[in-house]
Amino acid sequence: HVIGLERTGGTPDRLELGAGGVTLLILERRPSAEPESGRSAGLFHTAFVLPTRAGLGRWLAAAMDADTRFAGAADHLVSEALYLNDPEHNGIEISRDGPRAEWPMNGGRVAMRNDPLDRDGILAAGRAAGEPQTRMPDGTRVGHIHLRTGDVAASEAFFVEAMGLDVMQTYDAAVFLSSGGYHHHVAANVWRSAGAGPRPKGTTGLLGFEMIARDADTLDGLKARLDAKGLSPATQDGALRIADPFGIPITVRTARP
Repeated sequence: HVIGLERTGGTPDRLELGAGGVTLLILERRPSAEPESGRSAGLFHTAFVLPTRAGLGRWLAAAMDADTRFAGAADHLVSEALYLNDPEHNGIEISRDGPRAEWPMNGGRVAMRNDPLDRDGILAAGRAAGEPQTRMPDGTRVGHIHLRTGDVAASEAFFVEAMGLDVMQTYDAAVFLSSGGYHHHVAANVWRSAGAGPRPKGTTGLLGFEMIARDADTLDGLKARLDAKGLSPATQDGALRIADPFGIPITVRTARP
């Protein structure tokens, strides 16, 4: 009701949510789970990226009408983002990407900042497109996942050397990584979790996340890369399963038909 995702499937203990019929988030009910520590390895936030600025404006107007409490907002030069937390303190980003041709680059890296958000401009774009709308529009996707980890260098080494991502930016004890020149698909920081060890099991919060390979050849290449490094991922239903240095499970698969 606040974020605007729709039910795409599930069971009484598993709720699948998404937009346009595409599942973006799975919530699992674990009554015995202990509340996680905000200083452990885990989720910093998940970014739900809307396809247009107008769509973001319509969503923001509806959220403001509902007195939604925001945790922050910023213009990152490559995107405009609003931040909030769910009832179990999982971080959420709602954003839209700016035109890729306008992303500022510096030596092959994306220049990102935390500038003030042009809220009035976003709301004006939304008003021009229609009434306030909580529902996430078709084409909404998960743009990136931002992790809490215990050591940025360890996370960077894993995602670059093992997973094959490129570093797009580093600053303020955080690293931003992607494939194909995107500003970031994965980020990791130690802002609250410096020195954290493997993520405790049996706690609330992040159970894992998925990455989508471009095609079967890419997936096969990743498996060969991981095998060569002695990381031998598990395979299940054509997908690879591996954990990052802090015990966060990652599934890599090709897109479902």
